[in-house]
Amino acid sequence: MRKYLNYARLYAIAAMIAGVFYREFTKWNGFEGETMLGKVHGHLFFLGMLVFIIVALFERFGNLDQYPSFKKFKITYNIGLPFTAIMMMVRGITEVLNISLTKGMDYTISGLAGIAHILTGVGLIFLLSTLQKCASDIDKRKVETKAMPNNAKII
Repeated sequence: MRKYLNYARLYAIAAMIAGVFYREFTKWNGFEGETMLGKVHGHLFFLGMLVFIIVALFERFGNLDQYPSFKKFKITYNIGLPFTAIMMMVRGITEVLNISLTKGMDYTISGLAGIAHILTGVGLIFLLSTLQKCASDIDKRKVETKAMPNNAKII
């Protein structure tokens, strides 16, 4: 459980850093308006911190590491989410600095951001699959416990 709370803490710190960067970078450059930089903060808080708090709570009641889909989640999600945040930062910085991008550079940023979002989405699918299996196993244990006589012990 502690390890997943540490992940949550890291994503919360990254979210706060992204929020401060957004505020200071736009102020420094005199930028007013919408930019992708303003969305990084929320993405990291909700998709990073909140997801790993939920994972920590599920870990409390079921051993998530026993599921192969959970290992896949940890790898794809922890690659995809930071990659997504980085590509959002790249897009936001080009917007704030009003950098003129060639079509190739623009498509490259969009394509890499798309790949990052796909990795994050696949990671979420692995997580949902794991949580479904975990919840099912917890329900089975409850049924087995209710079916046992009062003096029986679970080993």
